[in-house]
Amino acid sequence: MKPERLIDSTPTPGGDDLLLYERDGVFTLRIGGIELMTSRAHLSEEELAWMAMKLVDRRCRPRVLVGGLGMGYTTRAVLDSSPRPSEVVVAELLPAVVRWNRDHLGGLAGRPMDDPRVTIVERDLREVIAESPGGFDVILNDVDNGPGGCSLEHNEQLYTAAGLAAIRRSLRPKGVLGVWCVEDDPRFVKALSSAGFKAHSETVFARNVGKGHKHTVFIGQRS
Repeated sequence: MKPERLIDSTPTPGGDDLLLYERDGVFTLRIGGIELMTSRAHLSEEELAWMAMKLVDRRCRPRVLVGGLGMGYTTRAVLDSSPRPSEVVVAELLPAVVRWNRDHLGGLAGRPMDDPRVTIVERDLREVIAESPGGFDVILNDVDNGPGGCSLEHNEQLYTAAGLAAIRRSLRPKGVLGVWCVEDDPRFVKALSSAGFKAHSETVFARNVGKGHKHTVFIGQRS
């Protein structure tokens, strides 16, 4: 087996560097020694998009906000979903992640950034949400590990009552929120319900092999 090679790194607001590694065509993102994402396991990120998009009225051409570019898998799943989105805005805080997708990672998910419906915004997801009242039919939060497990402290605000209220204001009537989480958290379903969402969670496999690690997708529809 070839040795793992470090391709690049970039500082994060939390102080730790985000590192991009590659070995035998497999790419991995790590921060503080923790693996955030690997190109070997991305089914749960795709499920996040599919589960949210299937709740959208099929007569609609939804406008979608994706929080976190990652390796592009969530954005690709949105683009390929039915109903087809009219626009997909991707909020990515770290410019290096956008550059890595152009230079190294784009082919993994079929180069979603090249789709004319995609707009990349190099900003904090919270800022885009705050400035977009009634702006989206679907919002997908895939910026961190979920409530109680954030790798970057400032992302925790997205899962609070105030953060969920801001997201609800940014959604159009019957709009859908999808949240990716590394593990289940029944308290978060209650928090979504308290914030005015009809909510549930589903546990899904990380890889398309029917075994191995599982993650949780939370879905809330504005009620």
